[in-house]
Amino acid sequence: MHGNPMPDSYVYVTEEGVTRHYADGSVEALAWEDVVEVRVVTEAGEDVLYILLDRGGEGCVVPRSATDATFLARLRYLPDFDLDRLTLAADSTRDGVVVVWRSPDPPSALPDLEYD
Repeated sequence: MHGNPMPDSYVYVTEEGVTRHYADGSVEALAWEDVVEVRVVTEAGEDVLYILLDRGGEGCVVPRSATDATFLARLRYLPDFDLDRLTLAADSTRDGVVVVWRSPDPPSALPDLEYD
């Protein structure tokens, strides 16, 4: 067998939003206008995850390995988004979840989520 193994997911970033297609056929998608929070999840030996959430706590999980300059550039359009804060959280050697951005008009509470 030749070539690279099939990735477990694909991430597409557009002007409208971000979509992640999983190998099993499931899809997560979120429009940029619906994003109210951005979290960074770090765990030793695992890919860093960017979690984009909407008001209902639904969202899209984006592995750092699947991002490019387009994703990072689009995050900068979120009001007062701090790219340095995102980078600092993603480069952390500590395991955990860090909220790196929250909408100026966030919902009253977003749920704590479990990540695989």
